[in-house]
Amino acid sequence: MSIQHIAIIMDGNGRWATQRNRPRTFGHQAGVKSVRSTIEATVKSGIPYLTLFAFSSENWNRPEKEVSKLMDLFLKSIQKETPELNAKGVALNFIGDLSRFSEKLQIKMEAASQQAPEQVRLTLNIAVNYGGRWDIAQAAKQCCEKVLKSPELLPHLGIEEFASHLCLADQPAVDVLIRTGGEHRISNFLLWQSAYAEIFFEDVLWPDFNESTLQSVIERFMNRERRFGQTSEQINA
Repeated sequence: MSIQHIAIIMDGNGRWATQRNRPRTFGHQAGVKSVRSTIEATVKSGIPYLTLFAFSSENWNRPEKEVSKLMDLFLKSIQKETPELNAKGVALNFIGDLSRFSEKLQIKMEAASQQAPEQVRLTLNIAVNYGGRWDIAQAAKQCCEKVLKSPELLPHLGIEEFASHLCLADQPAVDVLIRTGGEHRISNFLLWQSAYAEIFFEDVLWPDFNESTLQSVIERFMNRERRFGQTSEQINA
């Protein structure tokens, strides 16, 4: 049983900083190190797809100063990390409603997405201003527009056609969904793509997440039985 796609809700940066009597932005900066180590560990494990929940559509409701600092950190990280990631065989892909970001940041994200390595070892999806409900709603809107133009398509509009309009439509479904920080919810993340994902809620705060934590999740995943609606007897047969 192999893993094709891991998705991670990176939670706990703010609490990690608060425990150290530092501002929340200090935790976000520390979290970047965990992103690096997780990417390296994923490449090392031979897993071809990794999706990180960097900024949700609900995160705009956070204090304005924190959001501003996050945008600055995001911009600097793209500028610094993209060449290094490409050198390691990592291709960047941004998903979400990118239109809300500044023009400067949108240009940087587009440029980073275009800089594909010669040999792709890992496709890294960064979910920013992303929400699972938004993803499904925008896919539904696209399907409606198609049917309005060509009503004869309606009888043929099924799950596969609908899914082709979602973010990550060209990638395998999520096998493993990890949330750090001790919370037990998926917070509107990849709702469609994670329909049959094995979910792991880890107590570790994101800045403390490392290769050994990821390997522990992978080992536990290998011991789970994925039935996809079948019985254990059918799987074993």
